[in-house]
Amino acid sequence: MKVAAGQLAPTTDLAANRRTIETLVEEAAAENVELLVLPEEAMLLADGVDVPLGELARAEWPGFVEFVSGLAKRNGMAIIAAGYEGTDGDRPYNTIVAIDERGVERARYRKLHLYDAFAYRESDYVTPGDGNPVVVELAGANVGLINCYDLRFPELTRNLIDQGADLLSVSAAWVTGPMKEDHWRTLLRARAIESTAWLVAAGSASPDCIGMSMVVDPFGVVRVALGGETYGLAAGTVSQRRTDEVRIVLPVLENRRLNTSISL
Repeated sequence: MKVAAGQLAPTTDLAANRRTIETLVEEAAAENVELLVLPEEAMLLADGVDVPLGELARAEWPGFVEFVSGLAKRNGMAIIAAGYEGTDGDRPYNTIVAIDERGVERARYRKLHLYDAFAYRESDYVTPGDGNPVVVELAGANVGLINCYDLRFPELTRNLIDQGADLLSVSAAWVTGPMKEDHWRTLLRARAIESTAWLVAAGSASPDCIGMSMVVDPFGVVRVALGGETYGLAAGTVSQRRTDEVRIVLPVLENRRLNTSISL
């Protein structure tokens, strides 16, 4: 299956973001991509909006989902996209939506782990999700949805694998800073290695973010990667055969012994 991470630099201009996303989708379609993953905040960069974010999310989220659905249907491509979903209050959800190749919404995941770290507080303006981690079938694969800071919580990824995920999708706006690029690459490879699963990571390249989108195989090999460019497509082919090969050599999922009762 051909997959791709679409890298862009979202702004506070919703229309401009849509134009960039549409171009990415069309380029991916030209490369026969079956599943495209877009970064966190692909809909809208929250920092700098001139109206309350909660109000903006209530007004714009439904139209964003409809827009992505239309692109998916028109191009025959499954798309994973992220943005701000309105709530009844002032703080929206940071939500990932999964659309299949027919343009049908198959799942949405509201970010569980908000980025309250490195002197930043996402929870000041976002409502945390209260659901379980989400696995969705797209383009013939069982895809586990991960949103940025979630990457630092291996138990979430393991839950996705236990639900049957064979491909991990990461949408992120990974903020720059000392060691942050190293953490990003290390954590992506670690999640793939410990899960013996393919991973597709789309990183925002907005001014404070690192970009660095990539596709990682089940043995932790980075198959294709971008740098900090503000626009790009990291496309590669994932295969169940490669997953099966790695899981024979490295059967960590079978070898687990946690939650095993031992009689003395």
